[in-house]
Amino acid sequence: MKNNSLLIILLVFVIGLFYLAFFWDGGGNLSRNQTNEKDLYAKFKVLASSGNSSCSAVFNDSISSMPDNARLQGSCCSPMNWHRYSEQIEGLRKYKSIKEIPKDPYDIDASLAKKLKSYYDAKLSDKEQKTYDFAMQNSEEKGPCCCKCWRWYVYGGLAKYLIKEKGFTGQKVTEVWNLSDGCGGEGDHVNHG
Repeated sequence: MKNNSLLIILLVFVIGLFYLAFFWDGGGNLSRNQTNEKDLYAKFKVLASSGNSSCSAVFNDSISSMPDNARLQGSCCSPMNWHRYSEQIEGLRKYKSIKEIPKDPYDIDASLAKKLKSYYDAKLSDKEQKTYDFAMQNSEEKGPCCCKCWRWYVYGGLAKYLIKEKGFTGQKVTEVWNLSDGCGGEGDHVNHG
């Protein structure tokens, strides 16, 4: 009988260790990653089905008149793809310390969009322009977006800000643009604008 009790205690202990190994995040939280993924998927479903984003020039012009607490949500061109979206969100976490980089390319504060758009007309030095040109040539969209919609000006402004103020290289701007692609779909798009 004593051996059975010892065996049960040992079994509970081993199961507990396995549980911790798979669900412990190191910060004192159990199953936070599972909760985050469920929350992210719920957000994805909302953004994929009820966004207000558009590629039209009228929409681009209307951003400046949007209330600062409004949000630019959803994809512009193609339906959102869960796998691609989750990869983008994960990749953008690398830049979480830079508040000007939207954490979610499908859910952007209008106030941030306005701020970034205002950088679009910033003059770059010759060296900075080469950095910007590198990103234009090497990003998946061959620019900040696949067409000259609001995203083009917002993310173009972001790039100029990152180059001028944060010393970003062309490779880093390219990475941010690729991770921030808000056109929807599974991946690469062709520049059609």
